[in-house]
Amino acid sequence: MRAKAGVPERVGRAGVPVWRILGRNPGPMTGPGTNSYLIGEKRLCLVDPGPKDKVQLRNFLDAIGGRELACILATHTHGDHSPGAAALQAATGAELVGLPAPAQGHNDATFQPARQWRHGDLLDCGEYGIRMLHTPGHVSNHFCYLLCEEQMLFTGDHVLEGTTSVILPPDGNMSDYLASLEALLEIPLRYLAPGHGGIIDKPHEEIRKLIRHRMYRESKVERGLATSGGGVLTELVAAVYDDVDSAMHGWACRTMLAHLEKLEREGRARRAGGRWLPV
Repeated sequence: MRAKAGVPERVGRAGVPVWRILGRNPGPMTGPGTNSYLIGEKRLCLVDPGPKDKVQLRNFLDAIGGRELACILATHTHGDHSPGAAALQAATGAELVGLPAPAQGHNDATFQPARQWRHGDLLDCGEYGIRMLHTPGHVSNHFCYLLCEEQMLFTGDHVLEGTTSVILPPDGNMSDYLASLEALLEIPLRYLAPGHGGIIDKPHEEIRKLIRHRMYRESKVERGLATSGGGVLTELVAAVYDDVDSAMHGWACRTMLAHLEKLEREGRARRAGGRWLPV
């Protein structure tokens, strides 16, 4: 049964309650919509309030009821994840947690935490703790949040269910993305709670699958360069992403550019003007 937008749904088999509240923003890049997560029993945190939406704000406030919302956590500042934070903070007084928007890319400049948060910081919410994990790659200011007692990781757009994250240069970086995925393999995990899609109950298996997929795509990029002798992005994408609907090739170009930039850093590709060439 599919989740209904705006209606809290208990997820996982956690002692610390976690409720997913599906956003009212379905689409080609958001799937069913952005997942917001309400954590806790008495002192609450909410992960990724999503876009500005007065109806969804009321849904959040109804779910919170008379309890304290201590923190609003943003995995990153894309328009489908953080813009709803400002109104929710105004209504509740909750603290903003995450990193401000980077200068590059299309980001939500209204998300302005009052303090500087760092990798490894722990939010002590009494009945539970949340560890902050900096996971750059999709974008530079991406955090995942680990609900320590339940080993549940809120992954934003770092790990998605049923699809792969778009890496968005110049702020996004494929080398950083792969390193961030590898780092998650060192953490005991029971669940992944993604920003889009359903709960993933085989976390390390899913992360390894993503790494394999990215390395497979990288090999196709190298083969495409070698076979064609090089080309511009729009020429290369058809061969490298021949298994992806052509309607999505505009987005695929962004991730392929991230792969090419990684190969360039490693001395395995080079660019000349607007063309990419094998080495």
